[in-house]
Amino acid sequence: MVDVVRLSDNFLCFSASRLTSVSLSLNSVRWSNTRIVPFSEVLPVGFNFIPPISFTTRKQLTSFKIHAKVAETEPPKWWERNAGPNMKDIHSTQEFLSALSEAGDKLVIVEFYGTWCASCRALFPKLCKTADEYPDIMFLKVNFDENKTLCKSLNVKVLPRFHFYRGADGLLESFSCSLAKFQKIKDAIELHNTARCSIGSPKGVGDLNLEGSTAPKENQDAASLP
Repeated sequence: MVDVVRLSDNFLCFSASRLTSVSLSLNSVRWSNTRIVPFSEVLPVGFNFIPPISFTTRKQLTSFKIHAKVAETEPPKWWERNAGPNMKDIHSTQEFLSALSEAGDKLVIVEFYGTWCASCRALFPKLCKTADEYPDIMFLKVNFDENKTLCKSLNVKVLPRFHFYRGADGLLESFSCSLAKFQKIKDAIELHNTARCSIGSPKGVGDLNLEGSTAPKENQDAASLP
């Protein structure tokens, strides 16, 4: 136990083991003419002088904890959510090429989207569910605003847009799709996700620029880009 004696704005802290030999009272203050002798002059050797300490009020501490908790539990934005390890965000052309190469002979579905695109947002939860249903398919998410050069090279003019790639076959199919026509994606998966082995290296963006897209042209029913 520690006893504290307060005088004006100063605190004194005494060790309990030494209290038996020290008497604490106002008589400990010695008067010399008209001034008060500081405690540092009258304390026995070994006693410590502790300056005033500023404490945070309970109200301030409670407020801090509340704000910190809100910041920690803030949910991610809709486009930042991923269904699982088979769904990946693409931030550059190099990442795109690397992802296609690493996928090998797996079917790769690329979604081109915009954070401001209402049709993209409406379709996204169902896309995540589909990715969960097909763990052997790689899903790549390409933010149009972050990858304008890549999107331009792939002639992406409508969002959301989907490209299907597979190994050496390169681009198999591409189309725009809204939530109302999501079955179109399911049909493409059934068509292209068959058991087979491609011969040759995976094709990516560079190959598409040289060879051009051979995907059939379809009606555009999503958000058009300027």
